[in-house]
Amino acid sequence: MKLNSIKPAEGSVRQNKRIGRGQGSGRGGTSTRGHKGAKSRSGYSQKQGFEGGQMPLQRRVPKFGFRSPNRVEYKAINLDVIQQLVDSTKAKAIDIEFLIQHGMAGKKDFVKVLGRGELTSKVDITAHAFSSSAIESIEKAGGKATKL
Repeated sequence: MKLNSIKPAEGSVRQNKRIGRGQGSGRGGTSTRGHKGAKSRSGYSQKQGFEGGQMPLQRRVPKFGFRSPNRVEYKAINLDVIQQLVDSTKAKAIDIEFLIQHGMAGKKDFVKVLGRGELTSKVDITAHAFSSSAIESIEKAGGKATKL
């Protein structure tokens, strides 16, 4: 054992210096905040996105587009997905509650049935909206499309 290899026991020495605990600590006086200015004072908080007086990014970038607050967004479900559901569950009627139970839609979703794929089973479908091709395919298969 040599004097240069001796180390204090684990956890006995504090790793970080405490700020504002007098001149003897090495971090007294201004407490590492520098002299004067807003950042040196208590209660200072910089506004989010502030860039030191430079025009902030969110104000420099051009704004465009419009989304109506009255817009109704639909959860789209295609006929091929409905056919898979019918094949796996042997259901004769599909409504919103059925789709929610099987994870196809959320409680607050408006559902629109679209015409991609082919429907081979006779199924009665109840939804908020249908595309014209979906109504055609459902009725062709012997089912019924009912709007809520």
